[in-house]
Amino acid sequence: MARKIRVILAAIFWLCLTALFLDFTGTLHAWLGWMAKIQFLPAVLALNVGVVIALVLLTLVFGRVYCSVICPLGVFQDIISWFHGKTAKKKRLRFSYSPAKNWLRYGILALFIVALVAGVGSFVALLAPYSAYGRIVSNLFAPIYQWGNNLLALVDDHFHSYTFYTKDVWIRSLPTFIIAAATFIAVTVLAWKGGRTWCNTICPVGSILGLLSRFSLFGPVIKKDKCVSCGLCSKGCKASCIDFKNHRIDYSRCVDCMDCLGLCHSDAISYSFRYGRKAPETPASPAEGDDRAESPASAKQTEGKETNGRRAFMTGALLAAGSAALKAQEMKVDGGLAAVEDKQIPHRDTKIVPAGSVSIRHLEQHCTGCQLCVSICPNDVLRPSTSLMSLMQPQMSYERGFCRPECTRCSEVCPAGAILKVSPEEKTAIQIGHAVVDLELCLVNAHQVDCGNCARHCPAGAISMVLQEDGYSRVPAVNTEKCIGCGACEYVCPSRPISAIHVEGHEVHRNI
Repeated sequence: MARKIRVILAAIFWLCLTALFLDFTGTLHAWLGWMAKIQFLPAVLALNVGVVIALVLLTLVFGRVYCSVICPLGVFQDIISWFHGKTAKKKRLRFSYSPAKNWLRYGILALFIVALVAGVGSFVALLAPYSAYGRIVSNLFAPIYQWGNNLLALVDDHFHSYTFYTKDVWIRSLPTFIIAAATFIAVTVLAWKGGRTWCNTICPVGSILGLLSRFSLFGPVIKKDKCVSCGLCSKGCKASCIDFKNHRIDYSRCVDCMDCLGLCHSDAISYSFRYGRKAPETPASPAEGDDRAESPASAKQTEGKETNGRRAFMTGALLAAGSAALKAQEMKVDGGLAAVEDKQIPHRDTKIVPAGSVSIRHLEQHCTGCQLCVSICPNDVLRPSTSLMSLMQPQMSYERGFCRPECTRCSEVCPAGAILKVSPEEKTAIQIGHAVVDLELCLVNAHQVDCGNCARHCPAGAISMVLQEDGYSRVPAVNTEKCIGCGACEYVCPSRPISAIHVEGHEVHRNI
């Protein structure tokens, strides 16, 4: 029963957290956003004392339940390991006890803490388990989901319905995409071969909680008088923490998955109070149930059905993705009109970070690079940084859209306190940067035509068109005291490939 409850709760958390990163409409965050805010590292960085204390008490009482239920990367490893167990010849019983590699796990933990204190956000973001899973979903799973959505939107449009709308699918940052792909491969390979190897040797959160779980009140307990030393518990333990020969469990690595409880034939393992006095019980017979393997015929039939099901799923997914891609390519053809050259990112002396970040330093000290704000940005303004010190953390650019003053989604979903929550009214008074005009690129001078797009579209009224010395042409002038750095001017500027007006960020934001 305990294992079933754990599996159900883990499935709920994993599905809901995955949906948070896939949902580009922002509708799920009002209901499920709290699941991101109870992740361990984001709660620590956000100084969410209540959540941190609750997670510490949870670990001290029940062990590393966080790793097996709440952490999405941990549950993802369980899924990979379970899938391998279903397809392997030896089924689930393919692990064995191995001593803890404490030099590695605590060495990585020490480097992680040093990087956290020093503000090296790129290293922190690389190892944080919640953030690592968020990048995997945002960069690898989300494009497939969005292609499927676009296919439904095309079908919907055929019936003159607008239930679905198309979403641009593009790589926001190649370095972040590569890191997400490399993390996915590493986690998958380790989980496929060794179950929870990543959690117990690399993950810093797992190492911290492992130090606490050594003293947990409850956990799996081996009853020596009933154990027949069959080794089934050790062979089925994906954390490789059960030394059945010496009747010991390494509680710093045990993630309370409860798999060992179902494997034991002699009822020698139970999830109970670890420090209680054990009453003597009658030893079980060694002959009682050592064989849990399925019959060869049944195993082949099950394997055949699973293989056919996977083939059908993959075929359907590939067809859907291919159809969406072909249709998207067709939509790029614009009736024979000349193609509009894409804009390039202008050089900025200071990067732009969202309203609510307070300052660039505040963002870099708190952000875990989970990509939740990037995935939910409706205007494609946010994208991961490519700078080494702030790699994978969000920054802003305006080639695909501008930051609408009424939009506060990124501040609403950030679980780590890197982007503090602001209201639309507060955002309109926060200056995250200011516009700068390059008169040489402006169409008024470059092509001797009237324009004024930037002035007409400025929501803050910070741009006005002023006469040049010739007394005929008008060029934009920016009132830096009124400009909030939203980027509307940069986005609508018709100059290609570099806008004639761009936004320079501010190190520290201020209210105007």
